[in-house]
Amino acid sequence: MTIRHVTDASFEEDVLQAPGPVVVDFWAEWCGPCKQIAPALEDLAQRYQDKVQVVKVNIDENPSTPSRYGVRGIPTIMMFKAGEVSAVKVGALPKSRLFEWVDSSM
Repeated sequence: MTIRHVTDASFEEDVLQAPGPVVVDFWAEWCGPCKQIAPALEDLAQRYQDKVQVVKVNIDENPSTPSRYGVRGIPTIMMFKAGEVSAVKVGALPKSRLFEWVDSSM
């Protein structure tokens, strides 16, 4: 499973109504740390495809969702379960820490 790009318009259906946990990466094209963490998120989406969805929200193209969830710095990664935020990480994490965070948040 690959990472899907979610918009303000599709966030409700794609994330809040998702049947299982969803990792949301709030990012922007100009953000260096966002690009740095992207390969780790791709690996996460592959390895955890049966357990969790991974989606990205471009904050420049979709400003209302990040502001609704208080995103102030990027990358901000949020775990959603049953339509609620269950965990948040801000900043680029090493791949091993990202996987640990997801494991402990599921």
